[in-house]
Amino acid sequence: MSPVFFIDDEYDLRVANEQTFELAEIDAQFFADAESALLAMQSTMPIVVITDIRLPGISGQQLLTTLAKKDADLPVILITGHGDISMAVQAIHEGAYDFIEKPFSSDRLIETTRKAIEKRQLTMENRRLKKALLGKETLGPRIIGNTPSIIELRKMVAQVADTQADILLFGKTGTGKELVARSLHEQSQRSANNFVAVNCGAVPENLIESELFGHEKGAFTGADSLRIGKFEYAQGGTLFLDEIESMPVQAQVRLLRVLQERSLERVGSNVSIQLDIRIIAATKIDLASSPDFRQDLYYRLNVVTLNLPCLEQRKADVPILFHHFLLVAAARYGKAVPALPSNDMQALLAHDWPGNVRELRNAAERFILLGSLTGLNNNDDPSDSGLSLSAQVEAFEKSLIEQALEITGGSIKGTMSTLNLARKTLYDKMQKHGLEKKNYKGE
Repeated sequence: MSPVFFIDDEYDLRVANEQTFELAEIDAQFFADAESALLAMQSTMPIVVITDIRLPGISGQQLLTTLAKKDADLPVILITGHGDISMAVQAIHEGAYDFIEKPFSSDRLIETTRKAIEKRQLTMENRRLKKALLGKETLGPRIIGNTPSIIELRKMVAQVADTQADILLFGKTGTGKELVARSLHEQSQRSANNFVAVNCGAVPENLIESELFGHEKGAFTGADSLRIGKFEYAQGGTLFLDEIESMPVQAQVRLLRVLQERSLERVGSNVSIQLDIRIIAATKIDLASSPDFRQDLYYRLNVVTLNLPCLEQRKADVPILFHHFLLVAAARYGKAVPALPSNDMQALLAHDWPGNVRELRNAAERFILLGSLTGLNNNDDPSDSGLSLSAQVEAFEKSLIEQALEITGGSIKGTMSTLNLARKTLYDKMQKHGLEKKNYKGE
């Protein structure tokens, strides 16, 4: 985490507060004037700036104006003497985060700094997510959670992502099969080429062969021009076939041949086109026992199968997932993230999530737009969750620590600062909940 910059021309005050920040385990750098702080910012941008208003050379108010041009959201806390309060109030209107009147207690200083750090971290996370949305990039790690089933899934994805093996994803509707497929693509050498997704259940049966394999001009009535199919469009990349159980039998025959020979012929053509693609298929049913799915195709696809757990099986991940979706929705709609009341968190843990992660994401979007948790209409009473009060409190505590670790990238100091916990207390709680900081260093 970036340091806090503390600027004051009083030597004794700097020394005393250096000890204060050290005891609070907040990384801070100290400067006697604004000029030296601005010089240091050329190599290290602070997370919060604390500055006296009256300084030799550039004043604290002038520094505020300069920093606002660099980054209007950088929290600047002003230190004021009694005669500077009206000036500080004016500075608040001009964008200062807060002001502290001399003489101030160390507790007041640290409390204000921690709140400013938390605000800055949230701002930076929202910026990153908004940038990702605008650039259509990945929103942080695609496979979020820390329950054993998700840790194992991430491990398997990492093992097989950069191989040539075709993959079969099995999971209920809304468990995130396309996100896992994209994660496999992004972690492979094919990431620079196209990721092409096709929902086999959404393409009319009479068009699916043309959609997948392409057709020549005049191949059939209405084929007025040559069409490149999804297989060719995915050349060098990855083709994701969702709901593959819905694929018609005739198309299954052609798909089997493509998988075996890595080549295709467009509809209406006799010319074979060589393919360099990877196939990732996804299904929500047991293909091995389906009478409508060819067994030879199933065994050809089933080189590696990844099982995606439903959300009800990983309820401990609900808080951290909901927090992530809140940040995404806030960035998309340009809104602040409101605080989540504890009874709403209990309702989230009590809900059985038949729509899985997709339903949770929609609930987070509604919370951002409406300011309240709505639409959970079955088993929402926490008393029906099967969790005792102490178990619900522990799950909530674990989720808060996980959120802080996620936001700070596994930084112990950052997590301590965010949660206002002592180092030993944090380590004890992490050990109790089976949390390791190495699992949060960005994926």
